[in-house]
Amino acid sequence: MAITDFPHLLAGLNVLSVICLLLGFYFIRSGQRQKHKKAMLAAVGVSILFLVFYLIYHFNSGLAKFGGEGTIRPIYFTLLIVHVVLATAIVPLVPWTLIRALRGRFDAHKRLARYTWPTWLFVAASGVVVYVMAVHLYPYPHG
Repeated sequence: MAITDFPHLLAGLNVLSVICLLLGFYFIRSGQRQKHKKAMLAAVGVSILFLVFYLIYHFNSGLAKFGGEGTIRPIYFTLLIVHVVLATAIVPLVPWTLIRALRGRFDAHKRLARYTWPTWLFVAASGVVVYVMAVHLYPYPHG
């Protein structure tokens, strides 16, 4: 796999994260704790894999360029900034939430998950939107 294929891989991993997160939410709401645990552990695994490939990609290719012009530029960059800030926030939130669950501290887990889960879902989904905008809708014309 070439480094130029990584954005597509990263988007696919984000889609898989969204699916795992939505399944995890559904399972816990329907009282299926074991399925919830499996879905959320899968989401963690996919997110770790995403982070590894993301770091490899950006250490080898730098930052992507956005080719959109006009009104779409501030829309894209606002979304990108919010995405990056929240992505930074979930790096500690996810392990903190996970550790509470694995230690059986479900009240503390639930309190923290009320913030972690929607933030994580937004980051994964907005990552796909940023990818579609930068790579497919408004690619940079010179590279």
